[in-house]
Amino acid sequence: MGNINKGVLRQAIVIGSTSFVIAIGMSIGSGVVVDKFHNLVLALILLFAIIAVGIIFDIIGVATTAAEASPFHAKASKKVKGSRQANNLLANADKVASFCNDVVGDICGTVSGSLGTAIVFLIAAGRPGIDDTIAATIMTGIIAGLTVGGKAAGKKMALEQSEQVVFRVGQVLAWVEDLTGIEILGSKKPRKVREKVTK
Repeated sequence: MGNINKGVLRQAIVIGSTSFVIAIGMSIGSGVVVDKFHNLVLALILLFAIIAVGIIFDIIGVATTAAEASPFHAKASKKVKGSRQANNLLANADKVASFCNDVVGDICGTVSGSLGTAIVFLIAAGRPGIDDTIAATIMTGIIAGLTVGGKAAGKKMALEQSEQVVFRVGQVLAWVEDLTGIEILGSKKPRKVREKVTK
């Protein structure tokens, strides 16, 4: 029990520290863009991009936990590019889902909220007649609507096309590994193929 608690605590510390660093970096980066350029259109594009990143990673996290391993074992035996990385994704499904859904998803939600506030200030500065409270309320609704609606649609796609999503991510990881020479996910014992339920 002690080992399990230590493992959970270690994972929580690593995830928390990673989240802290990524969140600070994204917040500073988006803040610099808004403060330096004072461009409403650029700030809105950045906001939509951050929301999109959160939705995409949510799709990856859901697909990784839903996908079957057998198609990728077959592809790996034929040396199909990206199949080994896809197998590694499935073998580390719990960590991948935690990173995609919890770390990246929550960070994008936090940063998009902060950026939304900055955008409201930009709008108020350029149009003094606009009520700050109303503008902030509308912005919060827009961000929540896009995030929740996008993730809802994304989850449906992730469940229906889980193998395709995982394979595409595996291909991207293979390209990154070829480019950098760094293995993104270490090899691990492959996840057992789930047995089909028969009546």
